[in-house]
Amino acid sequence: GVRVDADTGAATVPGLFAAGEVAGGMHGSNRLGGNSLSDLLVFGRRAGLAAAEYAKRLERAPAVDQGEVERLAREMLAPLERPTGESPYAIQEALQEVMEANAGIVRTEDELRKGLEAMEEFKQRLQQVKAGGTRQYNPGWHTALDLWSLLTVSEAIIRSALERKESRGGHTRLDYPKADPRFGKVNIVIRRDGERMTVAQEALAEMPQELKVLFEGD
Repeated sequence: GVRVDADTGAATVPGLFAAGEVAGGMHGSNRLGGNSLSDLLVFGRRAGLAAAEYAKRLERAPAVDQGEVERLAREMLAPLERPTGESPYAIQEALQEVMEANAGIVRTEDELRKGLEAMEEFKQRLQQVKAGGTRQYNPGWHTALDLWSLLTVSEAIIRSALERKESRGGHTRLDYPKADPRFGKVNIVIRRDGERMTVAQEALAEMPQELKVLFEGD
């Protein structure tokens, strides 16, 4: 999920705050259904308060790059204005099938590599996605816009799974069936570098003593 400060929910992007399972959780690498509600309440409150304080401290609103706004508007309208192209629903279904087949609960390096190759093909297909209709309540257009985010998350999942050469929680590698203690001490971190993703292992901060007592006992 989004990497955030535990006390404030602040992400590495200034002004962006996240809470709930999009930013992690307190229940390990897998959990029982419903356990995430406590995370949402506690860290949602922290993120909300911190976001309000951040807004109060701003002396003026950040400047908006009008050129960037116009570029994004062109990208958003492109699926509607394109004369022909591929259905967003067809691309969405194909992406779901690739992820299920190659990056599901049980994974192997060969399958993950196949999935990663498919991501490059999807990037080309998205350049030609076509949505019919108008701007008013248009689920096809909304799906076309969502596809870029779906593709980004899918690629991040695959790259992270390739880096984590072990099995842990909901992540099972048939080629690495056991947990590796080294990976219990790091996070797999994805960053944007221009138009590509980079993957790194970053050491976890030491657990505060009050949490050690809760999780590990005296």
